[in-house]
Amino acid sequence: VQLQASGGGSVQAGGSLKLSCAASGRTFSSYVMDWFRQAPGKEREFVAAISSSGGTKYYADSVKGRFIISRDNAKNTVYLQMNSLKPEDTAVYYCAASQSSVVGPRTIVDYWGQGTLVTVSS
Repeated sequence: VQLQASGGGSVQAGGSLKLSCAASGRTFSSYVMDWFRQAPGKEREFVAAISSSGGTKYYADSVKGRFIISRDNAKNTVYLQMNSLKPEDTAVYYCAASQSSVVGPRTIVDYWGQGTLVTVSS
């Protein structure tokens, strides 16, 4: 599986961005999909995950109520709608695919996409 993330950019605090991650391959619908992020000087951290069917979602506490993960299996794409953005959301955002059935931060990632930079100014 190859993953291509897009949609990053610069936005002011309180604004919104929507990230997309397009996947190659016919088995996209069998993967749990995840978003992670890495801020400058910090370790990569889990942001959100969605089950293969889209019926189960999990969010980090730091983004709960502000971010929405979704997927379109017909388009082989997973999305991350980011609302009420804060300067602390500034990071490189990565999408990832997991064959594990775990939907959450303890998943085992099998494939990583390249990152897309999100910058939130105050």
